[in-house]
Amino acid sequence: MQTRRRVLGDTHVNAAEVQKNSFDAPFQELITEAAWGHVWSRHNWTLRERSIVTIALLAALGHLDEVAMHVRAARNTGATREDISEALLHTAIYAGVPAANSAIKVVKNVFAQLDASGE
Repeated sequence: MQTRRRVLGDTHVNAAEVQKNSFDAPFQELITEAAWGHVWSRHNWTLRERSIVTIALLAALGHLDEVAMHVRAARNTGATREDISEALLHTAIYAGVPAANSAIKVVKNVFAQLDASGE
């Protein structure tokens, strides 16, 4: 949970916890333990590196809501806008231009929201 909060921020995690019910509680437990407790907490890569790879993978798979969430989280991992741009260039070449193009639209929207809010 510490890593999840460090990457996604307390506001996001608190909202997820408030919305959790008996139906999705097992899923929330799974992602907290497996993704955040195991993969994201390993010491082989920095949070920045994990963030970049995660954004590229999510974009490649077309998981655009998750792309937006991880672009917002990049503020907490040290991944820059330039890092995200490079990740999406790789996505275009290795996973396809349509996947990258869709993700770029989402990322630009997130950046605009962050700029408008002063974040």
